[in-house]
Amino acid sequence: MTDILDIARRQVLDEGEGLSQGQVLEVLNLPDDRLQDLLALAHDVRMRWCGPEVEVEGIVSLKTGGCPEDCHFCSQSGKFESPVRSVWLNIPELVEAAKETAATGATEFCIVAAVRGPDERLMSQVRDGVKAINDAVEINIACSLGMLTQEQVDELSAMGVHRYNHNLETARSHFPNVVTTHSWEERWDTLRMVKDAGMEVCCGGIVGMGESVEQRAEFAGQLAELEPDEVPLNFLAPRPGTPLAGYPLVEGTEALKTIAAFRLALPRTILRYAGGRELTLGDLGTREGMLGGINAVIVGNYLTTLGRPARQDLELLTELKMPIKELGRTL
Repeated sequence: MTDILDIARRQVLDEGEGLSQGQVLEVLNLPDDRLQDLLALAHDVRMRWCGPEVEVEGIVSLKTGGCPEDCHFCSQSGKFESPVRSVWLNIPELVEAAKETAATGATEFCIVAAVRGPDERLMSQVRDGVKAINDAVEINIACSLGMLTQEQVDELSAMGVHRYNHNLETARSHFPNVVTTHSWEERWDTLRMVKDAGMEVCCGGIVGMGESVEQRAEFAGQLAELEPDEVPLNFLAPRPGTPLAGYPLVEGTEALKTIAAFRLALPRTILRYAGGRELTLGDLGTREGMLGGINAVIVGNYLTTLGRPARQDLELLTELKMPIKELGRTL
């Protein structure tokens, strides 16, 4: 029987063709004593098809809390008794956050809002915010504003928004166990419109929300079908007051296997460390993931949780001789 890593070496490393859903499942089921071989192959794939550069991004929440949706992992939902309360940033605060992000060397700044989709008030603030940031600092601007209409997609594209984030969160078969107020298909429709409009697509999810290993492989296959420019990988950090508050953390070895498997499914994609890595992986695991397929990081804090200090991530990149990707404004 041919070993799955030998198959991946020929198919992904040599030919640049991502693993299928079934092949990803084989990788996820590899015994722990194969982990280092798996990470080494994923790193080789990353270097071959993406290169050594790492994209650094900062994020800020324009509107925090009070969201009408019931995403079971999210402390920003207004349906749960969580400590997060609704807050809006003003434009000067948004510009200052963008300047601080650029000062770390980051090339991407993402404006996030906890909403089902943007109303006119939010679109007006985004419009003013994008202009003010562009006038003040040189950085690519991304947005994450929930589900969009075609008119809103067109307007964001016309503003010069570089990339749009809208996570599918998990496999289609598992999604109804995580969200009931909207469908996986509604999210998919927004992503297709964004892609068709010429904006870069950022789409990932959260590992550890009760999905099976088979569903993780399914999710990797669905992302490969979408062909996003970027996939942020989050690991569940259970938030007080949410339905997933009592879920266990993803075990470190399991998380590293998932990182490597997603790299082998998506050889040319920006694969970004996002929320939960600090708890799941710690410093040593973060380093292993950078040498196991990851080629982008969010620096600083997340939307409602603390991240690693930006300095720690930047020092790690220097140590690993991974240059920060230079700013480019091409869409």
